[in-house]
Amino acid sequence: MEVTTINAELLGKMFLAGAKNLEAKKEWINELNVFPVPDGDTGTNMSMTIMSAAKEVTALEKKDMAALAKAISSGSLRGARGNSGVILSQLFRGFTKIIAQYDEVTVQILSDAFQKAVETAYKAVMKPKEGTILTVAKGMAERALELSDETDNLVTFCEEVIKEGDRVLDLTPEMLPVLKQAGVVDSGGQGLMQVLKGALDALLGKEIDYTIDIPAAKTEDGASAASYNIEAQANQEIKFAYCTQFLIMLEKPITDKQEGEFKSYLETIGDSIVVVADDEIVKVHVHTNDPGMAMQRALNLGGLTTIIIENMKLERDEKISALKEKEMQSAGLPAGEQKEEARTEPPKEMGFISVSIGEGINEIFKGLGVDYIIEGGQTMNPSTEDMLNAIEKVNAKTIFILPNNKNIILAANQAASLTEDKQIIVIPTKTIPQGITALINYIPDSTPEDNEERMNAEIGAVKTGQVTYAVRDTIIDDKEIKQDDYMGIGDTGILSVGQELEPTVMDMMAQLIDEDSAIVSVYYGEDMKEEEAENLGTKIEAAYPDVEVEVHYGGQPIYYYVLSVE
Repeated sequence: MEVTTINAELLGKMFLAGAKNLEAKKEWINELNVFPVPDGDTGTNMSMTIMSAAKEVTALEKKDMAALAKAISSGSLRGARGNSGVILSQLFRGFTKIIAQYDEVTVQILSDAFQKAVETAYKAVMKPKEGTILTVAKGMAERALELSDETDNLVTFCEEVIKEGDRVLDLTPEMLPVLKQAGVVDSGGQGLMQVLKGALDALLGKEIDYTIDIPAAKTEDGASAASYNIEAQANQEIKFAYCTQFLIMLEKPITDKQEGEFKSYLETIGDSIVVVADDEIVKVHVHTNDPGMAMQRALNLGGLTTIIIENMKLERDEKISALKEKEMQSAGLPAGEQKEEARTEPPKEMGFISVSIGEGINEIFKGLGVDYIIEGGQTMNPSTEDMLNAIEKVNAKTIFILPNNKNIILAANQAASLTEDKQIIVIPTKTIPQGITALINYIPDSTPEDNEERMNAEIGAVKTGQVTYAVRDTIIDDKEIKQDDYMGIGDTGILSVGQELEPTVMDMMAQLIDEDSAIVSVYYGEDMKEEEAENLGTKIEAAYPDVEVEVHYGGQPIYYYVLSVE
């Protein structure tokens, strides 16, 4: 079979086929997670990232290459979850920068797109590690460059590039000893291969269901995955009341000057301005107090359609009222005893967003001044979109984000790079205890820069231990682990393994506590009883009499205990 060009329609189908194939294989990819913990989520993160883009591709009315490229890039950037998802979104971002310039893709263009994809992804990672999805992508890009001088047949090109990707993937255990010990290849690299193999199936004309159905993420009680701080929302100032969206059907292509003048005008009557133009339509989004003025100006460019105007103040007040009523009902209080209606205030100087999970830990963060809790962490990595939504809700000039998980830091950084109207500072907290320590060391009268420096310095002094169970047999760090064993996981790896919970915890503590340790904090999970946690605290105090032990209800799932040593 010979194919020398790919148009936007076919490339769109190839992308959707790749997304569907990754979605179908996500649980298998999850099982490749090196640590045998019950929250191995590489496949889930990558799948949710690409499905966010697939949803935008499916919604395209006009599938030219530029529109397709924008849908893939924007959808994956905003939907990116976890390190693997963020890296995948950056690969797509670089890839689409090249293809957006052409009406059809050839072998040479595809090779150029592969080079740009790898370049963009490597730049996004502060310390790229070989033996990962990056290495697999780089291997395929290098093979693509060789093939660009050897063939014009896209089928041959794609088959050979994928063959090279599989070869490099098989070598990843030799590059990362932890993969070799666990007996697996890199899960992110495997996820990338499934995307490309699905795309090849579409290129070969195989029968594929391209339907994309993406349900909203839900928590156990059916609520949205993001948990809102009610008071923060109530206090949020809404300067412009009407969220106004419409399409302009252009009479003739809009010039750069016209587009710039239109944006400048919208800035005089509102904010949150998005103007996306192609040769036939302009998509407009603006928050304003006078939607009519925005639409009147737009009529100079063409006819209007798909007009949506929403009263954000009314929606905010209704939402706050519903949330408060739900909160009061859950607390056993009648709805009539709710507080006064939402107030509006000017933005404060500094605010906080924290990723957290567990009723008790959420309350600790709120008590330390966090404005907005994003529900998630080990069991669900929030997306860049979740971060952006949180940033929008916090009414502050400078916002600190505490990811509290190493797999969420990249998404937080990506959200920060996409935010223009507020200063966003990501404190790279990798655990819940680090997040708590960062907040404790925040000084309101200091500058954002001084607080950033202080918090970054202090989180380095915190050692974290987390106790969960193994979901499969494996060998890691020379420790033989059997399914259902208890595991004590430290900042750098697995510290203890055992068939009984308490001895496993004490073995882990022996490696965390040293002569400089002063305080141990124990956060017990939803599966533990208070009495059990207090007994554990007493045993730690008895074993280490110079250390003060505090026991708190965390309520976190999956992890029986989260402990910090300072």
